[in-house]
Amino acid sequence: MRTHFSRPAFFEGARDVAPMLIGIVPFGIVCGIGAITAGASPIAALAMSMIMFSGAAQIIAVQLLAAGAPFAVILLSCLVVSLRLVMYSAAMAPYLRPLDHRWRALLSFVLTDQAFAGTLQRFQRSDDLRANASYFLGSGALLWVIWQLATIAGILAGQVIPASWQLEFVVPLCFIAVLVPLLRDRVSILVFTVAAIAVIALDAMPLRLSMVCGGLLGIAAGILGDKMAGKRG
Repeated sequence: MRTHFSRPAFFEGARDVAPMLIGIVPFGIVCGIGAITAGASPIAALAMSMIMFSGAAQIIAVQLLAAGAPFAVILLSCLVVSLRLVMYSAAMAPYLRPLDHRWRALLSFVLTDQAFAGTLQRFQRSDDLRANASYFLGSGALLWVIWQLATIAGILAGQVIPASWQLEFVVPLCFIAVLVPLLRDRVSILVFTVAAIAVIALDAMPLRLSMVCGGLLGIAAGILGDKMAGKRG
């Protein structure tokens, strides 16, 4: 794995993702508070954070846990919410294919919305696989460490901060912060518009399937938009 590691690029990735911590920290605190409020023990709450490393999935899990949902329902709901990572992985796969399985496994674990956004832009600008993979790892590693610290803070604060504060609003703000820099052309704006409208229109679907359908419709819109742009060119 050392043959694909670049220390300068690793720290560059950590540096570039650092501004996003402004949204990540309160998000992690919310997840920690939510887990404790739902009845999880501090150890279980931290273990969930370390293993899942997905704020959206953790929010869904603690909400269903608090509602007394069966384990199978919780698991399926988390998988559905996390299906966007399959689309992220598909987008990154062509760039990461030359890496060995250990690198790909490690990078897949630290794949998040924030790490994906920054790393994909870097891969599109540069063909340096060694530097790009290290950049990806640096972004994801910093996010993972800060996420655990934020979760611990949330666990400790779980008995202090009242539920009436409604801190869940931090979650969509984090996704908006990641999304906005990517809306740089007509096709990306089309994808965003179609996916957003679909998610809202299909919100009544069970198991958060509106997110999956919205994502698929957004992909279809992007493919169609690319074809139309190619014909115009």
